[in-house]
Amino acid sequence: METVEVTALCFPQLLNTSCEKTVRPLFDTSLIYMVLSSITVLTTALNLLVIVSVSHYKQLQTPTNLLLLSLAVSDYLVGLVMSFQIVLIDGCWFLGDLMCSLHVFIDYLVTSSSIGTMVLISVDRYVAICDPLHYSSKITEQRVKFCVGLCWLCSVLYNSLLLKDNLEEPGLYNSCIGECVVVINYVVGLVDVVLSFLGPVTVIIFLYMRVFVVALSQARAMRSHITSVQIQASVSVTVKKSELKAARTLGVVVLVFLICLCPYYFVVITGQDTLLNTSSAGFVICLFYFNSCLNPVIYAFFYPWFRKCLKLIVTLQILQPGSSEAKIL
Repeated sequence: METVEVTALCFPQLLNTSCEKTVRPLFDTSLIYMVLSSITVLTTALNLLVIVSVSHYKQLQTPTNLLLLSLAVSDYLVGLVMSFQIVLIDGCWFLGDLMCSLHVFIDYLVTSSSIGTMVLISVDRYVAICDPLHYSSKITEQRVKFCVGLCWLCSVLYNSLLLKDNLEEPGLYNSCIGECVVVINYVVGLVDVVLSFLGPVTVIIFLYMRVFVVALSQARAMRSHITSVQIQASVSVTVKKSELKAARTLGVVVLVFLICLCPYYFVVITGQDTLLNTSSAGFVICLFYFNSCLNPVIYAFFYPWFRKCLKLIVTLQILQPGSSEAKIL
């Protein structure tokens, strides 16, 4: 007797049009569920703590922390996007074509806004270290808020144009029911790589190289035995230790971000077409998502104010009247 192979379908009632399920051993499926669920919960919870901390405590609402707030919002949305990857473990999309397009749009949006925020963080540290005397006049809360709002607005407009076909006609490129596919033509894909990756990364690396050189020269000047006239001249432009510490911490954030981001774009650059099938998200995509979980962990290690805020939030002291005026720094 011949054995008949039974193909697992996303929608068994639609034999001719349904996509096939990705069949994995039960242990592998359970492990993937567990890992993705853990990362999703940690990402959303930790970034929500950052958002609450900076938004609630007035002392923390400095220009630099407002940029961290923007990054935390992006990372929080990444955590929400990751929850959809759990739905896609078996390769089937059950939420409809419209939700597929919306899910991909938010995915692209948070990616570009994160990159834009990293550029703004690099500019902030560049001015703080390389032009400390004019930092307070150049980098104000109002200007930072304007730049952050402009970054998000440009991200919305840019990704609306990039995914125009997919948003106007959801499911346009799906080959079967239960699939969630986004297709971007080759030329548009190259432009996207330049605007979303090569350009911003070049700016970030250049600015932080300048920050590193200036910070290194400052450290050498403070350790060297120079004349009193030279000392007096250098003290007037010496960068505050707090600014150097902030530059180091944010440098770690930027470095980790680039390490997690670069593999994804390397895959995109080496491909013939920019074809991203969200039902088969690979390691490089998960690595980029995981970066959003790492940022709050970095803050916890390097920022005493974040650890203090965690204690105040967990012990519910944040609910006390006037808690927003608490001394955190």
